[in-house]
Amino acid sequence: MNKFFENLLDWIYKKKCYFCGKSKESVKMCLDCYEQLEFLPFEINRTYKGVNIYCAGLYNKYLQKMIRGLKYHGQRDLAYYTAKFMYEYWRGLNIDGDFQIVPVPIFIKRLKKRKYNHMELVANEFSQLSGYEVNTKLISRIKNTKPQYNLKKAQRMLNLENAFQADKTKLIKGKKVLIIDDICTTGSTFEEMIKELNRAEIYDIVCLAASTPFN
Repeated sequence: MNKFFENLLDWIYKKKCYFCGKSKESVKMCLDCYEQLEFLPFEINRTYKGVNIYCAGLYNKYLQKMIRGLKYHGQRDLAYYTAKFMYEYWRGLNIDGDFQIVPVPIFIKRLKKRKYNHMELVANEFSQLSGYEVNTKLISRIKNTKPQYNLKKAQRMLNLENAFQADKTKLIKGKKVLIIDDICTTGSTFEEMIKELNRAEIYDIVCLAASTPFN
Protein backbone atom coordinates (compact mmCIF):
# COMPACT_ATOMS: atom_id res chain seq x y z
CA MET A 1 0.00 0.00 0.00
CA ASN A 2 2.82 2.42 0.84
CA LYS A 3 4.38 1.71 -2.57
CA PHE A 4 1.04 2.51 -4.23
CA PHE A 5 0.90 5.94 -2.60
CA GLU A 6 4.56 6.53 -3.38
CA ASN A 7 3.92 5.78 -7.06
CA LEU A 8 0.80 7.97 -6.99
CA LEU A 9 2.76 10.88 -5.56
CA ASP A 10 5.48 10.35 -8.16
CA TRP A 11 2.80 10.59 -10.85
CA ILE A 12 1.19 13.71 -9.37
CA TYR A 13 4.45 15.43 -8.51
CA LYS A 14 6.68 14.28 -11.32
CA LYS A 15 10.29 13.69 -10.34
CA LYS A 16 12.80 15.86 -12.12
CA CYS A 17 16.16 14.58 -13.23
CA TYR A 18 18.71 15.70 -10.66
CA PHE A 19 21.16 16.43 -13.46
CA CYS A 20 19.29 18.16 -16.29
CA GLY A 21 16.09 19.20 -14.49
CA LYS A 22 13.74 17.57 -17.01
CA SER A 23 10.75 15.56 -15.81
CA LYS A 24 9.59 13.63 -18.89
CA GLU A 25 10.76 10.30 -17.44
CA SER A 26 9.86 11.17 -13.81
CA VAL A 27 13.11 9.69 -12.54
CA LYS A 28 16.00 11.00 -10.49
CA MET A 29 18.44 10.39 -13.35
CA CYS A 30 17.15 10.29 -16.91
CA LEU A 31 18.57 7.95 -19.53
CA ASP A 32 20.29 10.76 -21.44
CA CYS A 33 22.17 11.85 -18.32
CA TYR A 34 22.99 8.30 -17.26
CA GLU A 35 24.53 7.67 -20.65
CA GLN A 36 26.92 10.58 -20.01
CA LEU A 37 28.69 8.43 -17.41
CA GLU A 38 31.91 7.01 -18.80
CA PHE A 39 33.60 3.78 -17.76
CA LEU A 40 37.31 3.51 -17.20
CA PRO A 41 39.08 0.57 -18.91
CA PHE A 42 38.19 -2.86 -17.52
CA GLU A 43 41.51 -3.38 -15.77
CA ILE A 44 43.14 -3.41 -12.34
CA ASN A 45 43.64 0.09 -10.94
CA ARG A 46 46.10 -1.05 -8.27
CA THR A 47 46.99 -4.07 -6.13
CA TYR A 48 47.57 -4.20 -2.37
CA LYS A 49 48.66 -7.33 -0.48
CA GLY A 50 47.53 -9.43 -3.43
CA VAL A 51 44.07 -7.79 -3.54
CA ASN A 52 42.96 -6.22 -6.82
CA ILE A 53 41.35 -2.79 -6.65
CA TYR A 54 39.13 -1.58 -9.51
CA CYS A 55 37.64 1.86 -10.25
CA ALA A 56 34.61 2.11 -12.52
CA GLY A 57 34.82 5.74 -13.67
CA LEU A 58 36.44 9.14 -13.31
CA TYR A 59 35.25 11.38 -10.46
CA ASN A 60 34.11 14.29 -12.58
CA LYS A 61 31.01 15.83 -14.14
CA TYR A 62 27.92 13.62 -13.79
CA LEU A 63 29.59 10.92 -11.71
CA GLN A 64 30.89 13.50 -9.25
CA LYS A 65 27.44 15.09 -8.94
CA MET A 66 25.83 11.68 -8.47
CA ILE A 67 28.18 10.69 -5.65
CA ARG A 68 28.03 14.04 -3.89
CA GLY A 69 24.24 14.19 -4.20
CA LEU A 70 23.90 10.75 -2.63
CA LYS A 71 26.53 11.28 0.06
CA TYR A 72 25.93 14.85 1.20
CA HIS A 73 22.58 16.09 -0.11
CA GLY A 74 20.14 13.36 0.86
CA GLN A 75 19.50 12.18 -2.70
CA ARG A 76 19.01 8.55 -1.71
CA ASP A 77 17.43 7.61 -5.03
CA LEU A 78 20.87 8.07 -6.59
CA ALA A 79 22.05 4.90 -4.82
CA TYR A 80 20.34 2.86 -7.53
CA TYR A 81 22.17 4.64 -10.36
CA THR A 82 25.50 4.43 -8.54
CA ALA A 83 24.99 0.68 -8.03
CA LYS A 84 23.88 0.23 -11.63
CA PHE A 85 27.01 1.98 -12.91
CA MET A 86 29.24 -0.07 -10.62
CA TYR A 87 27.49 -3.33 -11.49
CA GLU A 88 27.74 -2.77 -15.23
CA TYR A 89 31.46 -2.20 -14.80
CA TRP A 90 31.74 -5.24 -12.51
CA ARG A 91 30.08 -7.47 -15.11
CA GLY A 92 32.60 -6.24 -17.67
CA LEU A 93 35.44 -7.50 -15.48
CA ASN A 94 34.18 -11.12 -15.74
CA ILE A 95 35.37 -12.04 -12.24
CA ASP A 96 34.18 -15.48 -11.17
CA GLY A 97 32.97 -16.37 -7.70
CA ASP A 98 30.17 -16.00 -5.21
CA PHE A 99 30.66 -12.75 -3.34
CA GLN A 100 29.30 -11.01 -0.27
CA ILE A 101 29.10 -7.24 -0.62
CA VAL A 102 30.82 -5.28 2.14
CA PRO A 103 30.16 -1.52 1.97
CA VAL A 104 32.78 0.71 3.59
CA PRO A 105 31.35 1.40 7.09
CA ILE A 106 31.07 4.82 8.72
CA PHE A 107 31.50 5.67 12.39
CA ILE A 108 28.34 5.49 14.52
CA LYS A 109 28.31 9.23 15.33
CA ARG A 110 28.55 10.14 11.66
CA LEU A 111 25.85 7.61 10.84
CA LYS A 112 23.50 9.22 13.37
CA LYS A 113 24.22 12.68 11.96
CA ARG A 114 23.84 11.71 8.30
CA LYS A 115 20.95 9.27 9.03
CA TYR A 116 22.28 6.70 6.57
CA ASN A 117 25.44 5.12 5.16
CA HIS A 118 25.29 5.96 1.47
CA MET A 119 27.45 2.95 0.55
CA GLU A 120 25.11 0.63 2.39
CA LEU A 121 22.28 1.96 0.21
CA VAL A 122 24.44 1.30 -2.85
CA ALA A 123 25.25 -2.20 -1.55
CA ASN A 124 21.55 -3.01 -1.21
CA GLU A 125 20.91 -1.90 -4.80
CA PHE A 126 24.00 -3.78 -6.02
CA SER A 127 22.64 -6.85 -4.27
CA GLN A 128 19.37 -6.60 -6.19
CA LEU A 129 21.28 -6.42 -9.47
CA SER A 130 23.88 -9.11 -8.73
CA GLY A 131 22.16 -11.53 -6.39
CA TYR A 132 25.07 -11.24 -3.92
CA GLU A 133 24.30 -10.96 -0.23
CA VAL A 134 25.15 -7.77 1.69
CA ASN A 135 27.29 -8.19 4.80
CA THR A 136 27.44 -5.13 7.07
CA LYS A 137 28.56 -7.12 10.12
CA LEU A 138 31.93 -8.39 8.89
CA ILE A 139 33.85 -5.17 9.50
CA SER A 140 32.99 -1.99 11.41
CA ARG A 141 34.57 1.42 11.81
CA ILE A 142 35.62 1.90 15.43
CA LYS A 143 37.47 5.20 15.05
CA ASN A 144 35.92 8.58 14.27
CA THR A 145 38.28 9.54 11.46
CA LYS A 146 38.59 12.96 9.87
CA PRO A 147 37.30 13.51 6.31
CA GLN A 148 39.97 12.29 3.93
CA TYR A 149 39.67 14.73 1.02
CA ASN A 150 42.09 17.38 2.38
CA LEU A 151 44.70 14.89 3.59
CA LYS A 152 47.83 13.66 1.84
CA LYS A 153 48.67 9.95 1.51
CA ALA A 154 50.70 9.71 4.75
CA GLN A 155 48.06 11.70 6.66
CA ARG A 156 45.30 9.47 5.31
CA MET A 157 47.11 6.34 6.46
CA LEU A 158 47.64 7.79 9.94
CA ASN A 159 44.03 8.98 10.07
CA LEU A 160 42.77 5.48 9.22
CA GLU A 161 45.19 3.54 11.39
CA ASN A 162 43.26 1.07 13.58
CA ALA A 163 39.99 2.55 12.29
CA PHE A 164 38.39 -0.80 11.44
CA GLN A 165 37.63 -4.01 13.29
CA ALA A 166 36.77 -7.29 11.57
CA ASP A 167 34.75 -10.13 13.05
CA LYS A 168 35.56 -13.40 11.30
CA THR A 169 32.50 -15.07 12.84
CA LYS A 170 30.33 -12.83 10.65
CA LEU A 171 31.88 -14.08 7.41
CA ILE A 172 29.30 -15.71 5.16
CA LYS A 173 30.72 -19.21 4.70
CA GLY A 174 32.01 -20.07 1.23
CA LYS A 175 31.75 -16.54 -0.14
CA LYS A 176 34.41 -14.09 -1.28
CA VAL A 177 34.48 -10.49 -0.07
CA LEU A 178 33.66 -7.59 -2.40
CA ILE A 179 34.39 -4.26 -0.66
CA ILE A 180 32.68 -1.29 -2.32
CA ASP A 181 33.28 2.44 -1.89
CA ASP A 182 32.41 5.63 -3.73
CA ILE A 183 35.87 7.13 -4.39
CA CYS A 184 39.36 5.64 -4.45
CA THR A 185 41.94 8.42 -4.30
CA THR A 186 45.08 7.07 -2.64
CA GLY A 187 43.49 3.73 -1.81
CA SER A 188 44.04 4.24 1.93
CA THR A 189 40.55 3.15 3.00
CA PHE A 190 40.70 -0.06 0.99
CA GLU A 191 44.23 -0.76 2.23
CA GLU A 192 43.30 -0.40 5.90
CA MET A 193 40.25 -2.61 5.46
CA ILE A 194 42.34 -5.23 3.64
CA LYS A 195 44.92 -5.21 6.46
CA GLU A 196 42.24 -5.65 9.12
CA LEU A 197 40.52 -8.45 7.20
CA ASN A 198 43.89 -10.16 6.75
CA ARG A 199 44.45 -9.93 10.52
CA ALA A 200 41.18 -11.84 10.85
CA GLU A 201 42.54 -14.43 8.37
CA ILE A 202 40.27 -13.28 5.55
CA TYR A 203 42.15 -13.08 2.25
CA ASP A 204 39.75 -13.73 -0.63
CA ILE A 205 38.96 -10.08 -1.32
CA VAL A 206 38.24 -7.78 -4.27
CA CYS A 207 37.73 -4.00 -4.01
CA LEU A 208 35.54 -1.88 -6.29
CA ALA A 209 35.15 1.91 -6.20
CA ALA A 210 32.58 3.83 -8.20
CA SER A 211 35.21 6.42 -9.13
CA THR A 212 38.73 7.73 -8.91
CA PRO A 213 40.01 11.27 -9.57
CA PHE A 214 42.91 9.86 -11.56
CA ASN A 215 42.85 8.41 -15.07
